[in-house]
Amino acid sequence: MSPPRSPFGQTGAHVIFHDTDATGDNHNPSQNQQTQQQQQQQQQQNLDPSFLALHTRQSSCATVTGEVDPISSRTSGTYAGTPGNGYEKEGREGRSTDYISGGGGRDFSLKPSAVFSQLALNASNKKQQQRRHNGHIMTGATGHLSDTEVEEGTNTPQLDLNKGYLDFDPYDPSRPKLSFRARLKHFTWAWYTLCMSTGGLSLLIANQPHSFRGLHQIGLAVYIINLIIFVSLTSLQIARFVLHPGTCIGSVAHVREGFFFPTFFLSMATVITSTQKYCVPIPGAGGVPSAGLVAVLHIFFWIYLVLATVVAVAQYSFLFSQKRSFRLNTMMPTWILPIFPVMLSGTIAAVISPFQPASRAVVIVCAGLTCQGLGVCVAFMMYAHMIGRLMVFGLPSREHRPGLFMCVGPPSFTVVAFLGMAGGLPKSFDYDMDGLTDSKIIYTMALMAAVFLWALAFWWFFIGVFAVLASRPKYFHLGWWASVFPNTGFTLATISIGNAFRSEAVRWVATAMSICMVCNYLFVLSHHIRAVVVQDICYPGRDEDVEEVEDVPDM
Repeated sequence: MSPPRSPFGQTGAHVIFHDTDATGDNHNPSQNQQTQQQQQQQQQQNLDPSFLALHTRQSSCATVTGEVDPISSRTSGTYAGTPGNGYEKEGREGRSTDYISGGGGRDFSLKPSAVFSQLALNASNKKQQQRRHNGHIMTGATGHLSDTEVEEGTNTPQLDLNKGYLDFDPYDPSRPKLSFRARLKHFTWAWYTLCMSTGGLSLLIANQPHSFRGLHQIGLAVYIINLIIFVSLTSLQIARFVLHPGTCIGSVAHVREGFFFPTFFLSMATVITSTQKYCVPIPGAGGVPSAGLVAVLHIFFWIYLVLATVVAVAQYSFLFSQKRSFRLNTMMPTWILPIFPVMLSGTIAAVISPFQPASRAVVIVCAGLTCQGLGVCVAFMMYAHMIGRLMVFGLPSREHRPGLFMCVGPPSFTVVAFLGMAGGLPKSFDYDMDGLTDSKIIYTMALMAAVFLWALAFWWFFIGVFAVLASRPKYFHLGWWASVFPNTGFTLATISIGNAFRSEAVRWVATAMSICMVCNYLFVLSHHIRAVVVQDICYPGRDEDVEEVEDVPDM
């Protein structure tokens, strides 16, 4: 429901505050003042109370003040401007603005109060009631932040803390410091992107085409660190739910944070795959795989597959059943995240199937291929929305452009899954025993599909690179990790294709990409640590637990 319209008219993007001469046509000062008072009372009575209440809360514009004329209390200057750009006065010395010219030639006389000047200005352009701050909006009525397509903005308005709203700008360097408990309330699911990226890095180290002494130990250390991170994040998340009741259900159902709930399962996927790489020795390479650990990983695979399938179906069903409107201009790659865990079931199958007994390997590959197909098909449908959003509304705000790298993930991990699962089939596999669909033919088809999908990942990768370079983010967000985990999959896909073709050139390209990924990981990690220390994240209005606010069209 749109807010009540102001009685004041609108002159394009400007509100013009006209002045009148102190010595009007009426030469009787007493009668003139009495007439003014009657007009003021009549206009105040005509104002909609809900309009006053709304615009008093949402007032975010500069106040025009001056000296009061002792005779007529009218202004003797002209004030004009647009919200956020300041106001200029032309004419004689300023007095309080109480004479406002509206559309259609109508004039309204009000009290000599700056408050009513603000109300008139707010009514001139409702869209600019929402103060912008570097890719965010905070409205005085709700105290919620949202994505917006502007590149620059002004400070957010101050709100009443007693009413549950912020009374400070969360982007102000001098904002107050909060306690650990208060900050823990904003410890969102998006923190698991750190665990995803660290686990992906350990998997990348384990698959390097060119090794050196100590590389395996470095990867093992990263794997152990990732386990510690996973346990720590889970403990803090539980503490958040205990100390702040209601945040558990609220976080999953949240319009923004809820999309990051699947990152918990993606972190589990990196733990399972890394465990296979670092805890199960390769047969004939200095060790014998533990039958017990192989069986445990087999069980974990099926548990993960079931949970990932439930998340994919339940979360999208929940989103489809909500009455909220997800408009095309708000579309971000995070909409793909609920299908990501089930898609990574194929990646897990690709990693563990070569070490499983033949009877298990075939079933695991079939299940993994099914889940991989589901995941990549849903991702392709989301790509259609993403392309439409980019074509119609352009690139996201600079603070959220690293999220474009999420589009690199689906084709990249599908390449890894296809080649891995095809290689994980038993050498004696022949579906109908006629030699036409044996493991070698399947591997050839997988390789052809892998090259096809790698090109798509390559395209999305450079779309993200140019978008970020065109307007680099100013503030750290956990979405920066989107530049690590999906691109780790892209690098793994390049390694897999290089190994399949036995191309040393492609392998060296993959090695160079791996070095870049390590540097990128350290870059994002350093900014992440700094953001925690200076309270740039885990802070009201700075995390994924802020509300979306629909962009209001011009009235």
